[in-house]
Amino acid sequence: MSRDILTAIQNQMPTFSKGQKLIARFILSSYDKAAFMTASRLGQTVNVSESTVVRFAAELGYDGYPSMQKALQEMIRSKLTSIQRIEVANDRIGDHDVLATVLQSDIEKIRLTLEEADRSGFDRAVDAILSARRIYIVGARSAAALADFLGFYFNLIFEQVVLIRTTSVSETFEQLLRVGPEDVVIGISFPRYSSRTVQAMRFAGDRGARVVALTDSQASPLADMATVTLLAKSDMASFVDSLVAPLSLINALIVAVGRRKNADVAQTFSTLEQIWADYGVYEQVEEEN
Repeated sequence: MSRDILTAIQNQMPTFSKGQKLIARFILSSYDKAAFMTASRLGQTVNVSESTVVRFAAELGYDGYPSMQKALQEMIRSKLTSIQRIEVANDRIGDHDVLATVLQSDIEKIRLTLEEADRSGFDRAVDAILSARRIYIVGARSAAALADFLGFYFNLIFEQVVLIRTTSVSETFEQLLRVGPEDVVIGISFPRYSSRTVQAMRFAGDRGARVVALTDSQASPLADMATVTLLAKSDMASFVDSLVAPLSLINALIVAVGRRKNADVAQTFSTLEQIWADYGVYEQVEEEN
């Protein structure tokens, strides 16, 4: 469903049964928590059966509770404050082992990213990067770490790589001043989406540049203006953004580009190895006998 689920619930409130109205009122007042509850947990919270929750989802027009839950999650993930994130995470983790819960969640995100990967889109992104005159990389907030990682390796592979620093709006556009149709801009953002990244990508698109978006959903504001959209599942672990799957996708992008420029990359790293050895960049580890 493309419509706002909360509006749909409000509009259909008079038609719901007594039990369904309990579910509806809870979602309207605590949608940030309801979005991450199982059907069973939601039913227990409002004192109705799990089957009532499932029928409620069908009444709204969804093909099952998971579809309704996904709609709620997509609606709110970009809106949750840090405090709300902490509350939701505490509710989800409960008394479970934190280490196991977080790592299992990350494993699941990588699995889902692989299952839903758009291979042709990935190949188009690689082609666009390889044919670009200049490559711009934009990532703000927590996504800045991903942008730095991608920029580090792309600087070893390509000559013209610009890592955009988003310290201010004016500086962002100044760094993109000469972007044009022969360039590629890679924008990275996950909920909560950075307005600075969205603005930079819109500016690049208006200038005719090819725009590659690394984000979590086609509903992301980055997807609207992208030439190619690469999706990776992200999630929140309390106030912390889980970016394991996006980093894995970036790794794949670096490897794919590197394989296509294999001879150049081999020559670059041959030179770098000599420089690293001459200047003691890496600590020498003695092998044990």
